[in-house]
Amino acid sequence: MKRLALRTGVRWKISIAIAAVSALVAVALSLVVHNAAQVSMLDNAREVQLERLLLAERMYDTTKQLKFGTKVDDPGLPPELSARTGQGRRATFVQASDDDVPDVWAAVPLGNGTVLSLHSKFADRSTMIMRDLDRALLIGSVSVVFGCCALGVLIGGQLSRRLRKAAAAAGRVAQGNTDVRVGDAVGGVVRDETDELARAVDALTDALNERIEAERRVTADIAHELRTPVTGLLTAAELLPPGRPTELVRDRAQAMRTLVEDVLEVARLDSASERAELQEVALGEFVERRVRALYPYASIQVVEESWVSTDPRRLERILGNLLTNAAKHGGTPVEVTVEGRVVRVRDHGPGFPEVLLREGPSRFRTGASDRAGHGHGLGLTIAAGQARVLGARLTFRNARPDGGTGAGAGEPGSGSGGAVAVLWLPEHAPTTTGSFPMPQFPEQQRQFGGASGGDRASRP
Repeated sequence: MKRLALRTGVRWKISIAIAAVSALVAVALSLVVHNAAQVSMLDNAREVQLERLLLAERMYDTTKQLKFGTKVDDPGLPPELSARTGQGRRATFVQASDDDVPDVWAAVPLGNGTVLSLHSKFADRSTMIMRDLDRALLIGSVSVVFGCCALGVLIGGQLSRRLRKAAAAAGRVAQGNTDVRVGDAVGGVVRDETDELARAVDALTDALNERIEAERRVTADIAHELRTPVTGLLTAAELLPPGRPTELVRDRAQAMRTLVEDVLEVARLDSASERAELQEVALGEFVERRVRALYPYASIQVVEESWVSTDPRRLERILGNLLTNAAKHGGTPVEVTVEGRVVRVRDHGPGFPEVLLREGPSRFRTGASDRAGHGHGLGLTIAAGQARVLGARLTFRNARPDGGTGAGAGEPGSGSGGAVAVLWLPEHAPTTTGSFPMPQFPEQQRQFGGASGGDRASRP
């Protein structure tokens, strides 16, 4: 069973920890102060009571009169005090009472074997002082707890803010923006473990970039070196006499040439040096004409026309790869829908493999054998790369047999409704330098919602 996890921020964890520690310290100090004050006041009351008793004893020896409420052989004398006076010692004793105000006793033995004693309630003034002290300790403790909690929120908020900045910067790096430096995004004057984490992430990013660039260069060099001999092989194959062997040689040579060109295109896309050549096009009309030329068997539906600023050549490349993938690995009919700035290509085959839905297209990985038993896995990779150059986003889903898409569409056995590739064109086209505002796609909150768009008058 999946364990339930309580998710909370660093800010509140630090605040709760500081508040709990400050509360424990405040309670402990309050108890120590209260007990120390009470013991000190009771000791003072004992001394005062004993001095009064000694004064009453001298007066009794002289006048034989009891003063200050003293008694001889008081029957209410506590046993502990009686035991001490029986040893010939004068002593004091504090006796608890039902009204929470203790009795303070003092006793002294007389020469004839009797005991002179005096007792009175703990002074009312002392009781009021203790109550005022307890109230002050309570108010002080609460104030300290709230102050420490506010301090914890401040400290935790600063740390949480730095961690969130680091996470956001790392997320941009993961999306392919390798120019972002996590250390610069974190900033701040005080250096702590967050800066160490940022430096480690930046070092990891640099190492990965170097490795990816080395891999791209190797791939591009190999493909470039293969281009010349493959072209020569294809030319030589054209000179062979007609026949079945010649057709096989030409077919394989052409397939190798296509593969080399695709690998070179992937390498160029990976280098992030490609720039879009923008034109204003009516998306619905453009898609309809290109689909008719590339795959005339597909059904086309333009729900809403929209003018977009895009690169027609790259957009045609994306459409061609999606239609080729649907024709090779999917099932008929193939449906193309244009709704605003959104283009959908759907087939009715076995659907995309689960690994592609989870991780996206990857070169030389063709997925499950039921959908991709042949090919090199470069078509969707190129389509996704060209979409990034356009500032667009290409998503992949599986449709349910009833025609819809849902959370369970990507699960094994739920893709019998076919595969759906959705191209979300951005509202703002890339600039001439290749940068563009982060595209916002509110329609992505729905599985098949319409995209923003409009007529020619409302185009960007």
